Amino acid sequence: MSPLMAKGAALHATLEYFDQRDPDLRTRVLARLTPAERAAVERLGPTSELPYALMVAVWEAADAELGGAEPTWMEEAGGYSIRARGAQMYGGILRKKSPLEFLTQSISLFRLFYHPGDMQVVDEQVGRAVLRLDGFDATTPLFCQRQTGGLAAALELAGGDEPVVRHVRCALEGDAFCEWELKWRVPRASRTSGETAKV
Repeated sequence: MSPLMAKGAALHATLEYFDQRDPDLRTRVLARLTPAERAAVERLGPTSELPYALMVAVWEAADAELGGAEPTWMEEAGGYSIRARGAQMYGGILRKKSPLEFLTQSISLFRLFYHPGDMQVVDEQVGRAVLRLDGFDATTPLFCQRQTGGLAAALELAGGDEPVVRHVRCALEGDAFCEWELKWRVPRASRTSGETAKV
């Protein structure tokens, strides 16, 4: 099996999130890493790739700083990543006429940030979809929380009003795979991409 990898942009967005929360947070998080890990983080470019294990090390170091008092920080970081780096680098993929157009397009946003594996739509309805993670071992619930926040931000950018994302199945809790249920309000006037409004 291919090693789990992540794009440098995902790590850079995480570091930027630290900076906007607290000017000292990045320093405190990096101080928790080993010297080799810290050096790897500091020399990484946004278009480079890094071992997913290094991403996890940064997340876990941040969770040690924030997790107890800020249990939703990782969802916030995931949302920040999509609104900042995601929208900047992949605006054409994110900004669609409807969330279903975004979710069912041929280009996978997940695969632009992580590999191997992918997020697949396994159920879709008006104002609702279920995404399943295939072929990627999350290894930590922090990843699942990050995806929850990132998906909510992506739905907003794709035109979904009042998005709600729930992590309904988790491989780390004994399920066969991870799944997220996505819901959004469809404006009555919306008739694009085959997505019609509820009445």
